[in-house]
Formats: sequence, C-alpha cells, structure tokens
Amino acid sequence: MTDEVKTEEEAPQTPIKLGARYWRLWTASVISNLGDGVATIAYPWLASAVTRNGLLIGLIAVAQRLPWLVFTLPAGVITDRVDRRKIMVSMDIVRATVTLGVAFAVLARQGTLPAPEEIAAGLELTTDSVLYLVVLLASLFFGFAEVLRDNAAQTILPAIVEPEGLEKANGQMWGVEMVANSFVGPPVGSLLIGLAFALPFFFDAGTFAVAAALVWLISGTFRADGADASKGQKIDWKGEISEGFGWLWRHPLLKPMAIILGFMNGLGMVTFATFVLFAQEVLHTSAFEFALLGTGAAIGGLAGTFLASKISSKLGSGTALFLTLSASVFITAIIGVSSHWLIVWAAFGLFTFTAILWNVITVSLRQTIIPDRLLGRVNSVYRFFAWGMMPIGSVIGGLLVVGTEAVGSRELALRMPWYVAAASYVLLLLYAAPKLTTEKIEAAREAGIAAKEASGESTDPGMVVDDAIAESGIQGAPPPIDEEL
Repeated sequence: MTDEVKTEEEAPQTPIKLGARYWRLWTASVISNLGDGVATIAYPWLASAVTRNGLLIGLIAVAQRLPWLVFTLPAGVITDRVDRRKIMVSMDIVRATVTLGVAFAVLARQGTLPAPEEIAAGLELTTDSVLYLVVLLASLFFGFAEVLRDNAAQTILPAIVEPEGLEKANGQMWGVEMVANSFVGPPVGSLLIGLAFALPFFFDAGTFAVAAALVWLISGTFRADGADASKGQKIDWKGEISEGFGWLWRHPLLKPMAIILGFMNGLGMVTFATFVLFAQEVLHTSAFEFALLGTGAAIGGLAGTFLASKISSKLGSGTALFLTLSASVFITAIIGVSSHWLIVWAAFGLFTFTAILWNVITVSLRQTIIPDRLLGRVNSVYRFFAWGMMPIGSVIGGLLVVGTEAVGSRELALRMPWYVAAASYVLLLLYAAPKLTTEKIEAAREAGIAAKEASGESTDPGMVVDDAIAESGIQGAPPPIDEEL
C-alpha cells in the first residue's frame, strides 16, 4: 500500500474567518443602512411635499452629490493622514446632527404638509421656500460628511480582513446593506411617514448615532503607512492630491474604469434625480408601493451577492463587466416605457444584480492593487470620477424634465431622462468594451499583488502596526453602481 500525497489543489481549503472587528463593522453597516433605507423614502417624499418643480427636485440631488465633485480629492488626503476609524465615527455624528435638524424642521411645519396619499396623487402645490432651503442645505452638509466617511470606510476594511477574504467580506457587507437599505428600511420609512412626517428623520438620526458607537468599539489603529511620520507637518494639499491623481491617471486599467463608472453613475442620476415624480405621476405609486420598489433592488442585490464571484469566475471578469453595461441599456429603456410599478420593480432587481457584479470585481481589484500609503488618495480620485458626474447628471435630468414639459406633455417630460440615458449607455458600451477585458483585468491584478509583495506591505489583519495598514470599498441600490458602494 502506498500513501497518497494530496496536491495543493486537492487539499481541503480552510474556511476564511473574518474576525470580531469585521462583525462590529458589519453590524454598524446594518444599522446605518437601515436608517438609509428609511431615508430613501423620507427625503424624496418630503421633497415632493415641498415642491413639484422638476428642476428644484433635481437640485436637491445636486446638493447631495456636489461634495463628491468638490471635496473628494481633499478627503483622500485627510483619509491618508488621520485614523480612519475616527473619521468614520466623527462623520456619523455629523450626519446624525444634520438629520436631527431636518427632523425638528419637519416637526415644526408638520401641520402644513400634505398627507402622503395627497402627494401620491400628484397634488399641485406652492413651493414651501423655507423647508425647501432646509432640505437643500441639509443635503449639502450631509454630502460633505458622507464623502469623508465613505472614503474612510473604503480604506479600513483591508486592515481588518485578509486579502483572500476581501471578496467574501465585501459580498456579505453589500448583501446586508441591500437587505437593510432596500428591503427593510423603505417599508419601515413608509410606515413612519404615515404616522408622522418627522418620525423617519428622527429614526435615521438614531441609526447614525448607534453606528458611530459601534465603529468606535473596533479595536486598533487605522492610519496609513507613513501617516505618523508626517504628523504635525503642514499638509501639501496640491502635492499629495497630485500624487494620488498621477498614480491613477498612469494606470492603464483603473483610469478608463474610473471614467466609465463616472458616466454610468452620471447617467443613473439623469434618471433618478426626478424619479419620485416619475413614480408618483407615471407609475401612480403610493408611499408604500414606492417603498416596495426598493425590495426588487434588494432581491437582485442578494442574488448578486451569492452569485457574483461565481459568474465572474465562469465568464471572466471582463465579460461580466460587459454584461453589466449591456444590461444598463435594456433596463433603462424598459423603465422609460413602463407604466406599472411592478415592471420597474423587476427591472430594479436585474439592475442591482449587475451592479453587485460590477462592485465585487472592481472594488476588490482596487483593494488588491493600490499601495496602502496611496489608497485613500487614489480611491478619492477614483470616486472623483465615479461620483463627481452625479451632480452633473442630476442637473441634466432636471433640465430635461423642465425643457420637455415646455414643449410637450408632463408624462413625456418625466419619461425623457430614461430615453436619453438609454441611448447614452449604448455609446458608453462601445467605448468600454475593448478597455475592460478579462486579460487586462487579470494582468493588472497579478502586477498589483507582485508590487505589494515586493514592497513588504503587511497583509495580516490581526497585526495593526502603529504607522498604518490598508483599505477597501462598499455601496447600495440604483443608482449609483459604486459606493463605493
């Protein structure tokens, strides 16, 4: 009898353990995203109760996304110099405070706001200038806090999870975000609005406070490589931003990937800037039905969580990304011609499935290949492209509605952003297809791993060194694709 020696391929694989620190971060994400899910109903419904003007509705989306255009690059420098856990905690406290301010403003004017069923019927009303200004400013301040907080969140996960566990950790994080953000939160939000217009805002503020406390309990120091050495020194904002920008701009894969994602997210906001009006006046949804639209995204997101890695492995990462872009063309066109919310519900599910597929491939790739000392800045530059297009898309969406309504019907005006976006996705697909191939993605991954190994970067999540560690990314329902998501 001879002993058989198992090859490495035949040997059973040890299950990847994510650790207690990851699960604290995961729990904070669950609670925070539950509040976000409530807010996805509360804020659009509040905006539509304050004004029915498509451009004014679009400007609220602009205010929320504008910080991603003007603050993303400085946020990357801050993230690479300050403990990332402390940034997340501080920004969650800021978001809780801002949301609490909106809650009290709504409470003060609750008697003058129309009931949810009146809003769903497309009630004509005069713009409440004071409350509109409150919502506009709150969206702007909230956006600045979100930029810094999310950039820090993108850079903290690799300090907690082994490189081989990042896809699993990201997948589980996105899966629970989808459930909380799109499946549980919106129905809860519609229920709270029915009880009192201010209630969902108080609820959302509470979730930010609890999330801040949970992140604070994560042990360790999360500063980037070299951050301690530069402590107390004057920040060379231009030089540090230029270093991150230059690294991304010279990368043959991440540069076109960031540009493509920027156009995808921009086109997403062309359609979603005025979506609440489209849902109310074209799809004829109630507050509860509007909330249920998000459950389609949640189901698609959950399916994507379980299947994304398998699809990527079977089809190849480049083919999987091509599938995402192709789906965007057809889904956008289908929604544009739809008149029933159930069709849009199913379309959202397919959209989010492909969005998770995109995220799992691209975010894990960035986590793998970007050097730790540059990760905050490079991620911020990447998000500058990815999210910076969103306020521009929001303005275009609002202008399309107002401009079309001036020469055509209100229904055609609310459908027009979807028609324009679908046609634009076709052009984007033609540009992206030769640039995001499986061969190019895998070559970049291998080169990034080799470079990190050569530089001796730490990959042990149990060892938190004084002078730093690594980074990551996350996000939610349509849009954006990345939140990086």
